[in-house]
Amino acid sequence: MASTAGKPAIEHTNPLARTLLAKLDYDQLTNCMRCGFCLPACPTFSETGMEPASPRGRITMMKAAVDGLMVPDQQFQDQMHQCLGCRACEPACPADVKYGQLIEQTKEAIEEHTTHSLPIKVIRKTVFKTLFPKRGSLKLLGGSMAFYQKSGLQKVARATGVMKLLPKQLSEMEAILPPASSKGVIERIGTFYPAKGEAIAKVAMFRGCIMDVMFADTNVNTVELLSAAGFDVYIPESQVCCGALHAHSGEMKDARGLAAINIDTFKQLDVDYIVSNAGGCGALLVEYDHLMQEDEKYRESAKWFASRVIDVSTLVVEKGRIPKFEQKESSLQTEKIKVTYQDSCHLRNVMKGSNAPRTLMKQIVNAEYVEMVESDRCCGSAGIYNVVQPEMAGSILEHKMEHANNTQASYMLTSNPGCLLQMKLGIEKHKPEQPMKAMHIVDFLHDRMVVSK
Repeated sequence: MASTAGKPAIEHTNPLARTLLAKLDYDQLTNCMRCGFCLPACPTFSETGMEPASPRGRITMMKAAVDGLMVPDQQFQDQMHQCLGCRACEPACPADVKYGQLIEQTKEAIEEHTTHSLPIKVIRKTVFKTLFPKRGSLKLLGGSMAFYQKSGLQKVARATGVMKLLPKQLSEMEAILPPASSKGVIERIGTFYPAKGEAIAKVAMFRGCIMDVMFADTNVNTVELLSAAGFDVYIPESQVCCGALHAHSGEMKDARGLAAINIDTFKQLDVDYIVSNAGGCGALLVEYDHLMQEDEKYRESAKWFASRVIDVSTLVVEKGRIPKFEQKESSLQTEKIKVTYQDSCHLRNVMKGSNAPRTLMKQIVNAEYVEMVESDRCCGSAGIYNVVQPEMAGSILEHKMEHANNTQASYMLTSNPGCLLQMKLGIEKHKPEQPMKAMHIVDFLHDRMVVSK
């Protein structure tokens, strides 16, 4: 809820400035002490060295627009859109400024005053209102992509050079997409999967939208890992997209609508935990209480929901019976397999879940965990950032791959599908001397899980 305390009594002539005044939490704007602790944590500031490209700079511009000291022109809007939303600035902030909330409020205001071209309108309507909110549309997308990949059309498209007609960033991403499917986790294993042994707790899995189309195997592996760790797993069929991409794109009304459906769906199960295997999804799910705080109907239920959201690695480490993991490949080699990890920004900075994945990786027999320099810095994926801001995303990825290559690791693990695709892209472009494979940590652990007979 945007605080009205201390807001300037200004009659703005600029429409966007009026909306910013109405939406922005003025307490959070004034909480920023301009100390600069956020500067080294910010990827866009590190890339540009420009004050407006930092959290402090963006907050200064927000407040100046609200106070009537500047007009929120196109340069203002461009700087807001250049923000990755990684929220690395929040753990670094001694004043606990909720920057993530401020940038989402700002993007919502900007979107209300943006006139898109007809093609962009069609794309946004298709993505935000037809594709992500509806399971049927996602299944159709998954089936269509699977046909494209398996029928030979993909090979023909690449051989004939058709892919070169796409923007470079899209053709590069197409080259590293995993096998798609119209059959998600529920179609494969049902809506309930019992714990191995005595059940520790009753959990519900959040399956995601694209996650259940492009990474359905990971969802299945997540359920089986949770079961092995001692959890009864429920997968409610009526759940929908978390709304993260909507929120990051200024479509807050749609994000709240999706949140309401998910809250109703999961509350009916009365579970102990709601498990996410995607840092980007989990970060919004755990903040449903903030998202819905102005909705009297859902305010309390949203608090119930948010208090139960937890990442799969954190749940297994802190509450479960950790299965035994063994790196079988190393039996044929003289050295241990080296494994490194790229943090999901939202898992680390919002869900505070950076330790558990590392704990699990260090438990694998015959595998050596190597900490990557700046593993906590964003890889440049950030939802669809690498598509809409390809230049900045590409520059960030170049620096990331320098550190990745220096680890000499055979496996690059991460905990978010967007990060996984971005790291696959980086590996494909750099082709490191030490062959490296990018995997979701759940898939890596599942492949090495020792199943008791």
